[in-house]
Parts: sequence; structure tokens; C-alpha cells
Amino acid sequence: MDDSPLTPFVELRNVTFGYGDRAVLDGLNLSIPRGKVTALMGASGGGKTTVLRLIGGQQRAQQGEVLFDGQDVGTLQGPALYAARRRMGMLFQFGALFTDLSVFENVAFPLREHTDLPEALVRDIVLMKLNAVGLRGARNLMPSEVSGGMARRVALARAIALDPELVMYDEPFAGLDPISLGTAAQLIRRLNDAMGLTSIVVSHDIDETFHIADQVVVLANGKVAAQGTPAEVRASTDPLVHQFVNALADGPVRLHYPGPDVEQDFGVARGGEP
Repeated sequence: MDDSPLTPFVELRNVTFGYGDRAVLDGLNLSIPRGKVTALMGASGGGKTTVLRLIGGQQRAQQGEVLFDGQDVGTLQGPALYAARRRMGMLFQFGALFTDLSVFENVAFPLREHTDLPEALVRDIVLMKLNAVGLRGARNLMPSEVSGGMARRVALARAIALDPELVMYDEPFAGLDPISLGTAAQLIRRLNDAMGLTSIVVSHDIDETFHIADQVVVLANGKVAAQGTPAEVRASTDPLVHQFVNALADGPVRLHYPGPDVEQDFGVARGGEP
């Protein structure tokens, strides 16, 4: 594989994907640079989580290529796909911890599932990962005994347990109080730099995400509406991007989902007669 920093670590080329009759991505071209934090943003339903699923191989593009370090994930099967996934870490929305396993056992799970490491080494790795997120002392707690912010940090420790090269975050800040949110954001930035990771962060939190991201990509209508540094995206004159980054109610994204006319649904003629 080409390790040049100029070579995208993840690249989507002319990718089309949809669920049933609903198109989500329409000829999407997207480049994720190696070693950087890339924020993937846009209105709900715009395909951000779908992009993560395509990169991880949970979904396969209907057209186009999804390249991970030069390999088309959509063509990988069995052992080759699992080998690629071992190089990825995933922090699911709200953490997705195993509720019947302790904090320690949650972080140990991928190590036991994917390696034959002796138990003493598993213990040391788990404690190091928990220490990296500030939760070594919480190792024996159950998920029901930790706060939402702590659960998200446990999930982050689990995501980096196998020392992945790519970490994907699906709404890592959702439901967190301001202190926990700030802590999670700084952990993403620090771990990316300290471990030499490539990070993709799906988020709707403009301020915190723009603060830690090297690159921001805004998806809209199945394509990239804006891509650049946080400052460049904030300065975009595209109406949809402007509406999104400024949280405006008025703009291309409407409140009402497309549907029949009000008159048709409520049986009222256009002239006011029933």
C-alpha cells in the first residue's frame, strides 16, 4: 500500500447507494486524508452513517468503489474483509456497550475475539487503553453504573483496543453534557495525534467538531456540498451549507417532509369549499 501522506487513506469514487427506492448517495466522491481528523456532517438522513457502513463493509456500494488503503472494501470477502476490519475501530452512537459485561470485559472483548494473546497481556492492554481515556479506576464497574459520558469513553477504549489505523465515530457527542462533550472531543483529537490515527467523526455539533477537525465534509443530496478546513466551510456561500453551519430554520432544508397538498389530505378544496 502507498503510505504517502498525500495518498488518501479512505476514498469513495462515484459511489451510489440507497435503501429500497430511496437514494442516499448519488455518485459520491470523497477523500479522507491519512493521519487527520475529518468531520462528516450534514442534515439528518444525508448518508453520513451510511458512509461509515460502506467503509466497514457492513453495506456494499451499488455502484462505484470504496477504497481503504487502496483496497476496494466492496470486493473483500471472508478473511480479507475481517483483516481490513481489524485495522479499523468503531465508536457506535451512544457507545453500544455490552450491558452484561463489566467495563474491563467490554474493552477486552475485541482482544479475546481477534487475538490469541495471553490473559496477562490482555489485562495490561485493557488497563492501558482505559488509562488513556481516564477510566482505569472504573474497570470493575458495570455499564449501568457509569454515566453517559463515561460509557462513551469506555466505548472509545474498546474502539482502540486493537491499535487500529482508522477510527470511525458515529455521533460521539450525542446526549452528552458540556463537560463530557468537551472531554470526548479532546480525547478524539489527542488520541488521533498520539497514536497516528486517521479519524472520521460523524457529528451535528458544529462548534466542538469544527474545533478538533482538520477537514470538514458536508454531505447534501447524495454528494459533497462543501469540503475544506473548518474556516473554509464556515465561509461557504452555498445556501444549504450556510443554513447548516449557522443552524438556520429557513433555507433549502425544509421542516416538512414532501407529501400531498394539505388540501388533498384534509379534503378542503382550493377555493375554501369542503
